[in-house]
Amino acid sequence: MSDSYYKRTDLPKFAEISEGAPGLASKFFDYYGAVFAEGALSEREKALIALAVAHAVQCPYCIDAYTQACLEKGSNNEEMTEAVHVSCAIRGGASLVHGVQMKNIAEKISF
Repeated sequence: MSDSYYKRTDLPKFAEISEGAPGLASKFFDYYGAVFAEGALSEREKALIALAVAHAVQCPYCIDAYTQACLEKGSNNEEMTEAVHVSCAIRGGASLVHGVQMKNIAEKISF
């Protein structure tokens, strides 16, 4: 199947979301810009964090955008791959730790 819900050509259209609620979009984009500005963390570090989060939430638009941002800000393949592995470890660990809830429920209702 060649058709996909995700279309890479949609990424540049992100700002169009402001058409339905320009005031809210403006607030979001102002906040977004402030978050990714140089601060206690460098723009490069923030892009790596965003790349890892993009993988955790499985957003193909974000993966595209932050892969590009990481490269533009000087990250290399090794750093980006390690960030993805960090995401994988956290996501996997979060799934495993919920096993405690499963065990608690099983113990509660087991005969």
